[in-house]
Amino acid sequence: MEVTRIFDLLDRLKEDYDKSDALAGKENRKWRRYSTDEYIENANTFSYGLLAMGFKKGDKIATVSNNRPEWNFIDMGISQIGGVHVPIYPTISVEEYEHILSHSDSEILILSDNLLYKKIKPVADKIASIKKVYTINEVEGVNNWSEIIALGKENIDKYKDELLAIKKSISIDDVASIIYTSGTTGLSKGVMLTHNNLVSNFKSPFHALPLDHTHRVLSFLPLCHVYERMMNYLFQYKGTSIYYAQNMGTIVEDLKEIQPHGFATVPRLLERVYDSIIAKGKDLTGVKKSLFDWAVRLGLRYKLDGANGWLYESKLKVANKLIFSKWREALGGNVRFIGSGGAALQPRLARIFWAAQIPVQEGYGLTETSPLIAFNAYKTPGLRLGTVGPVVDGVSVKIANDGEILVKGPNVMKGYYKNPELTKNIIDNEGWFHTGDIGILEEGQYLKITDRKKEIFKMSSGKYIAPQVIENKFKESELIGQLMVVGENEKFASAIISPNLEIIKLIAKEKKITFETNKELVQHPDIMREFQSEVRKLNKELGKTEEIKRFKVICEEWTPDTGELSPTLKLKRKFITKKYTDLLEQIYKK
Repeated sequence: MEVTRIFDLLDRLKEDYDKSDALAGKENRKWRRYSTDEYIENANTFSYGLLAMGFKKGDKIATVSNNRPEWNFIDMGISQIGGVHVPIYPTISVEEYEHILSHSDSEILILSDNLLYKKIKPVADKIASIKKVYTINEVEGVNNWSEIIALGKENIDKYKDELLAIKKSISIDDVASIIYTSGTTGLSKGVMLTHNNLVSNFKSPFHALPLDHTHRVLSFLPLCHVYERMMNYLFQYKGTSIYYAQNMGTIVEDLKEIQPHGFATVPRLLERVYDSIIAKGKDLTGVKKSLFDWAVRLGLRYKLDGANGWLYESKLKVANKLIFSKWREALGGNVRFIGSGGAALQPRLARIFWAAQIPVQEGYGLTETSPLIAFNAYKTPGLRLGTVGPVVDGVSVKIANDGEILVKGPNVMKGYYKNPELTKNIIDNEGWFHTGDIGILEEGQYLKITDRKKEIFKMSSGKYIAPQVIENKFKESELIGQLMVVGENEKFASAIISPNLEIIKLIAKEKKITFETNKELVQHPDIMREFQSEVRKLNKELGKTEEIKRFKVICEEWTPDTGELSPTLKLKRKFITKKYTDLLEQIYKK
């Protein structure tokens, strides 16, 4: 079955992968599995319901929801009538909700639960275009999305032929979704993605994934983000069953229960998994601790295809049997694919996970490119650790004179909604999209990202600093959760460090340090000496200009909820700079 529009996935599923668990989610703490037929029926009846309500091609419908099968019923239902789905993060500010709902011209809003209803309903009441608000969970006194389904069931005969006609009329170049970029500064921009943008993109890595219709995956990254959405479509295209975690807090439990064969994630979550494993290793004693430390050192030296030689591979077999097997068990025991995107993955993490037979396939892209530009396959020659892989089929990449990565292909957005000027500024006359990222093509094939063009800054000496390179190097330290490099127009580079409090507390326990608050802990002389030693060690791997001369350790960890990180866990540099103005003044003694 050929897929050219998003909703064509339903026919493909029915024709090629008819199964009892196409999608699954938790209801009352039990897994509720939806068959292919149930999926299609729910999507169709939702479409009929929208038609009965008077919705037509081009109308906008906004959703704010956790990951769940119903997200797909709504998404496909909107898609089939030629509507435009506007999926929104559940964790953004009230100001951002007001901007997106107003700017997108959304006519109805569907929320997942009562908490979101209480937060967003007052905002929606201010938006003239929004006619009605629904929830997916039952909320007393509130319209429920099932009312649209029920209306659709009542009108199947009336709209069945009309829906078929509408589906035939939908072009691959029609806008399917407007996704508002999370951004690290200012209000979000609405990225218009067509059916062809999204479909061409989820088809492109088809052969790069070692999964098929016999496998199942766990989905927990927000479906409103283009990365998880693309993977969600790709899994359906391959016939892979998708199980949705209720929230980020249930991931460990869900992994144990469904024992998935794969999942998509972001580097920060992999860092947390690794840090948690290392923290547990620190609690070991005697022979067990020696074996654990030996296995970790071995894993960090890993090279693909046995490049380290037979002796190394023999040792690695032992390490996998004794130590790394437990790492795999913690992920459910079946994982054969982890997709990593959204930010740069530390090469050392890629090495040790591959050594542990937990394949992490890193990719790269942006919302404006639907998102995939490059992606590592599950085996060589389409795989190179330390890069984001080869450019995907159908997409062209060239490196501009200033190092910026330029992209052209069917994945490049139609444009920014209501902002043709901004669109012209980012897509040049020859059709090249300017990513704002700096990179190189190793051997003319493997794309490597080195920094963000706008984040590179100049020192007072005239030397340029690429902060992301330094930050990724320092995040290799188990002491450091996040850090931001600063020093624009200054004599030297410095950093604000957000510590890995889990590890710091373990060190405090070992050193018998007593403390009452996190602030007291990180300011303890022994802990500060640990950081000073770590910074000195890591500085040796950098050039003189890049060395961190001064730093300040704060007492809190950075998260999207506290504002320092975007929903995709990228540094919000302007926010951090403003929040820690006093610390920066202390560093440079202004």
